[in-house]
Amino acid sequence: MRANVTAQQVGGVELRPLSARSVVLSLLLGSHPPELPVRDLVRGVEPFGVGGSTVRAALSRMVTAGDLRRAGGVYRLSERLLERQRRQDEAVHPRTRAWDGDWEMVVITATGRGPAERADLRSRLTALRLAELREGVWLRPANLRRSLPDDLGKVAQRYTARPDDRPPRELAANLWPLDAWSTTARALLAHAAGADRPADRFTAFAAVVRHLLADPVLPPELLPADWPGTELRTVYADYQREVTEAVRARGRRE
Repeated sequence: MRANVTAQQVGGVELRPLSARSVVLSLLLGSHPPELPVRDLVRGVEPFGVGGSTVRAALSRMVTAGDLRRAGGVYRLSERLLERQRRQDEAVHPRTRAWDGDWEMVVITATGRGPAERADLRSRLTALRLAELREGVWLRPANLRRSLPDDLGKVAQRYTARPDDRPPRELAANLWPLDAWSTTARALLAHAAGADRPADRFTAFAAVVRHLLADPVLPPELLPADWPGTELRTVYADYQREVTEAVRARGRRE
């Protein structure tokens, strides 16, 4: 069952149609630990116009597809989706440190990779909030508290650098479409604030968290004025907490 049948666009971002699977994933991705009894999931999707039989069928398909694990009457995210939850958590609550001017540079050293391998590597580096300076050279300010995946060392080398060929703010503006990201973020904030129905709010905030995954999380001194990143993360965290608490409250009333 889909509560919305037509995708919309807000600020260039698609508001994807609501489905039982998307609601279940949202509820579990926002839960810590990422597990809920089936009764809580069935009750949790009711405000979004998804019926109990529909969500039970979706849960069965998600277990078969490897999205979920089931133990008794409790559903939990699979290992693959636990990584997605980690990325989402870091998008909403990024771990940063004061920037001292250093840049993190990753240089691709492996050769002979096919198109699929190259595309996968590009996706992984982008997810790590790196941007490509030129072919095979990826860069970002060293303001994130994180380590790179161990297996990345098989295909790349990591360095610390201080580019001196252009000012840092200019370099950041060339590496990331900051104005476009900011414009879309403000459009999403306005749309989410005006959404009243639970299904409309859900699709709005699903788009918000996808947009946060593309936030480069730069040091404040490299960002344009009035950068909306913090505001977008705050309203999403508030919504996530609201939905999670409501689901657990409905389950306790059973």
